[in-house]
Amino acid sequence: MPDLSVVIANWNTADLVVDCLASLAPADASRQGLSVEVVVVDNASTDDSVARVRAAFPTVGLLPLGENRGYAAANNAGIAASRGRVVTLLNPDTRVPPGALARLVARLDERPDAGAVGPRLLRPDGTAQPFAFGGDPTPAYLARRALLRALGRPAHDWSTDRAQDVDWVSGACLTARREAIDDAGPLDEGYFMYFEDNDWCLRMRRAGWRVVYDPGVEITHIGGQALARNPAARRAYDRSLRRFYAKHYGRSARLALRLLLPIYRWARTAG
Repeated sequence: MPDLSVVIANWNTADLVVDCLASLAPADASRQGLSVEVVVVDNASTDDSVARVRAAFPTVGLLPLGENRGYAAANNAGIAASRGRVVTLLNPDTRVPPGALARLVARLDERPDAGAVGPRLLRPDGTAQPFAFGGDPTPAYLARRALLRALGRPAHDWSTDRAQDVDWVSGACLTARREAIDDAGPLDEGYFMYFEDNDWCLRMRRAGWRVVYDPGVEITHIGGQALARNPAARRAYDRSLRRFYAKHYGRSARLALRLLLPIYRWARTAG
């Protein structure tokens, strides 16, 4: 059994996934005493992703799917095919510095009650990227986020150096122990994009595991800006938020969402 399985879900991002794989530095991991396997799940890409990964990284497990099944389904396929006692979900548009994944595994080993841990996400310019972690989207939380955004203030201190328990960490780089995954079950494939990581972490917490944000580990995330510039992404966000409410909250909360969503949508895109 490997110490760590890295699962990367790819769709038409050949340049990004090749650069991501090059950054993983398996030799560095072995020097840290870790055995690592990498599984790339390809969501029926129409570019040359599969051929380039196969040619450049012959030791990487490559799992091509016959159709684009989405982020959650691709990661579930990768988790099912992996064997590590710890699993890292990693976006193809990330860059991993030497030793970073080993430190995330060490954090879980140091915290036997922690089911998942996430690092600080950095923009390519080195500044902290928003929403590396967050709170469950309760009506009170959404109202607070809308108010803070209207005031031009962030919902969280993304530059904090304090490790802390949080409700969720971003699926761009989410490291979870196998026992927590088994307890929570697979990612919910009903989410097209957004909130599948929040949903997963909530189910881990309900199973008795803690979710930890550790800014002492940093990963560069090139993406993360789709919501601000993409109307289709904003619509997907709203659909996923409604699904989260239908799945986890009662009727009164769902009614509150109807009132809050137009205000929250405005604040989310303000400025």
